[in-house]
Amino acid sequence: MRVVIQRVSEAKVSVDSAPVGSIRTGLVVLVGIARTDGEPEADYLADKLIGLRIFSDDAGKMNLNVADAGGALLVISQFTLYGSCRKGRRPSFDEAAPPEQAQALYNYFVEKLRQGPVAVETGVFQASMEVHLVNQGPVTILIDTAERNRQ
Repeated sequence: MRVVIQRVSEAKVSVDSAPVGSIRTGLVVLVGIARTDGEPEADYLADKLIGLRIFSDDAGKMNLNVADAGGALLVISQFTLYGSCRKGRRPSFDEAAPPEQAQALYNYFVEKLRQGPVAVETGVFQASMEVHLVNQGPVTILIDTAERNRQ
């Protein structure tokens, strides 16, 4: 699994101009799921995401996690995170999980996050969405579960 995390002061997602999810302070989490991913990857990312200290404390240091900062999560599926541009000019999505597998793992990931200490909003799986956000910092982090065991 791959996630792109953006620290935001506000964010919203809409489908066909209708709002489906919004947050104030928190994290926008774009989620890509590979064919080889399963629940262990989702569990790892959920734990990492909730504990990630990328909000500033009173001294201005990145020392607070999303719960400490009083934030929320906006989780949006994005299969294009597994787009490969190694060959040609059109991305290949061969590594991305097929929709049924991806949706099941995405739903599992969202439910795992909802068991945590912060509110969780979502987009609509497989929908064409518009995402509006104010990236605070800017702070953008990429986490790929394939890299967790590398030294």
